[in-house]
Amino acid sequence: MEKTTIELNAVATIGLDLAKHVFQVHAVDAAGRVVMSRALRRKDVLAFFERLPSCLIGMEACGSAHHWARELAKFGHDVRLMPPAYVKAYVRRQKNDAADAAAICEAVTRPSMRFVPVRSVENQAALMRHKVRELLVAQRTQLLNALRSHLAEIGLIAAQGPNNARALAVLIMEGNDMIPAIVRPALLPIVRRLNELDHEIGQSDQAILALARADNTARRLMTIPGIGPVTASALAASIHDISALPAGVCGLPRANAPAKFIRRQGAAGARFQDGKPISAQAARCRRSRGPLPSQTLQRRVEKLGRSPDGDQAVQACRRGDRQQACPHRLRAHA
Repeated sequence: MEKTTIELNAVATIGLDLAKHVFQVHAVDAAGRVVMSRALRRKDVLAFFERLPSCLIGMEACGSAHHWARELAKFGHDVRLMPPAYVKAYVRRQKNDAADAAAICEAVTRPSMRFVPVRSVENQAALMRHKVRELLVAQRTQLLNALRSHLAEIGLIAAQGPNNARALAVLIMEGNDMIPAIVRPALLPIVRRLNELDHEIGQSDQAILALARADNTARRLMTIPGIGPVTASALAASIHDISALPAGVCGLPRANAPAKFIRRQGAAGARFQDGKPISAQAARCRRSRGPLPSQTLQRRVEKLGRSPDGDQAVQACRRGDRQQACPHRLRAHA
């Protein structure tokens, strides 16, 4: 028991791999030596971290990460969340929970690591409203498309747009003679579910409108033409602390920063010819058959240098002259 107490007091950094039932802990001391690597059941996680002295805890910003970050921060720990894509580079081999926890423990100590701010319950509730509304709108679109396809089988079509599709639903509710009596009962559940979704989406819009009016950032965003309460509330909830973002992230510059266009960076060996992007097929042709004619021309001109006979060298290259284009040969013709 004494040995276990000493090991717990020596813990300085912990990598915690989250799960639904079995969590993995990887702990090191201040010198980087491994103190502990073990699995924890879900019911034992809070009790384990409550016994630990204040330390640095790293986790991936995945499902339930914000919940555990809030709970562990109550014990005085410094909890930091990291994007999983940034942690992947520190996984050595044998992809498993223990290797992931060790990679998290290593990544959280890197000075260049970018961390994800821990969200509050209120902020997550606002995001949930937008996610639920998005789901309801997708279900409504699915039902409208189903209604169109079913009625097209009996010769009834409507123009593009949700309002025109709703006109078909009105025909079903009214019992129009164009719809056979045997078809109407089969499509009535779709129409009833559409009405229910309209009511639920309307309630979500009212709740989001109230959130937007109560949030200072959302109110400022709504002053921009084309941004309504739904978009403003979604932006304010998604980026609740814009000051934590480094300059240029997500296209949002720092305050008082000069406006400028930044060229998108590509991978090493980007496919360009004469300063313009080319297709992947053209790039493969270039690698298999050598440089393209325009590149060959440019290299020959650069080899000859910027001499008075440079124009003549360019013309010789364009004619496909097989002879060696040397400076003394060109000057002889001059």
